[in-house]
Amino acid sequence: MLRAASLTMVCALALACADRAPDPTGPIDVPLFLHDAAGGSDMANGGNFGTPLSGNEEVPVRDTPARGNSIFQLSDDGMSLDYKLIVANIENVFMAHIHLAPAGGNGGIVVWLYPSTAPGVQAPLGQGRIDGVIAQGTITAADLTGTLTGDPLSDLIDQLTSGGAYVNVHTNDGVGDANTGPGDFPGGEIRGQIEHRGH
Repeated sequence: MLRAASLTMVCALALACADRAPDPTGPIDVPLFLHDAAGGSDMANGGNFGTPLSGNEEVPVRDTPARGNSIFQLSDDGMSLDYKLIVANIENVFMAHIHLAPAGGNGGIVVWLYPSTAPGVQAPLGQGRIDGVIAQGTITAADLTGTLTGDPLSDLIDQLTSGGAYVNVHTNDGVGDANTGPGDFPGGEIRGQIEHRGH
């Protein structure tokens, strides 16, 4: 039986979807994947790895009220990684990925998360505000790209475990110059270093 999401998450997403913007200084608390009595995972609730996302983690730092969270659940056999990407108070998201680099550095894309795991796919520019779960799916070795192309999924897991990977959510309003403010940071508006959160 699925466990209910935490009250904190429900409240945070309710505020994010309301007409007024949520307090941009407050965190979004997303519960972890929980295991049911039979030992299965509850995809609605989180994972073995995860990270909160904010503009403060971007390089350079982005001044934005947007927030998010990414959560990952490794399968028992280590051959697949279920994921969910959640955002709030953000506009014009057109791509999101896992990149390889330590905190404070920028690195190449190794997994596409949004709008799909197919490399090169992006959403239309300037699509406006988006809140809630924007992507979920399963990552396997076949989805690895960039420097991890052709590698086993365990190579990505090693990077997640060591803090060598981050989630980056990119925005673009499709108008004029880039980096004009929230909703227009093509290099990334919110980011978070992925951390191991146990089993």
